[in-house]
Amino acid sequence: MKPQAGGPSRHEGGTRLWLIRHAEVEAAYQGVFGGRIDMNLSPRGEQQAAALARYLAGHPFQALYASPMKRVQQTLQPFQQQCALSPCILPALREVDFGDWTGLAWHEVQLKYGVSPFSWLDQLERSTIPHAEDAAKLRERLHPCVQTLLASHPGQDIAVFCHGGVIRMLLALLLNWPLSRLAPFQIEYASLTRVACLPHQVELQLVNFTPWRDGLA
Repeated sequence: MKPQAGGPSRHEGGTRLWLIRHAEVEAAYQGVFGGRIDMNLSPRGEQQAAALARYLAGHPFQALYASPMKRVQQTLQPFQQQCALSPCILPALREVDFGDWTGLAWHEVQLKYGVSPFSWLDQLERSTIPHAEDAAKLRERLHPCVQTLLASHPGQDIAVFCHGGVIRMLLALLLNWPLSRLAPFQIEYASLTRVACLPHQVELQLVNFTPWRDGLA
């Protein structure tokens, strides 16, 4: 599918990627390594998606990309209702496959495998999660995606609706960091992270901003 662009508008801040995580998922999958499971949003997640859409309405984008997974598509829906752009659905933006951890709660991973679930980025980096898509494979999947976005939209604002694991790997690629270095970065439901890609540097301008929080706290 060809990228969808809203026009040639550019700004001096380079190409800006707005990395947007999907909203809260249904209760059965909260605190679970969901990964490839194609789950729905919770009622709270639907509220978060609506609040996110209201915030994004004030930010014109020239391109819109999204994961095909249901939780992302449901998060995107309120924004689409007010946006003239047609999303480009990229299968490469699907969430990481956690292999044998898929469907396990965090405490179950600790009990079954004897490792801290909080070390999941390091585990992916070291390829120690059985049958999972490790960091090397995730990089291989997402690197062409990043290159396409930057080459297709120089100097433009791009909205990318996707997943927490994907956002961390996109940051790792853009900042030239190992994936495990992103461990201190919280990427919450329905959060915004913005990166400006300038000719000679990359600027991390916004991390884990949640426009819904005040209204739903």
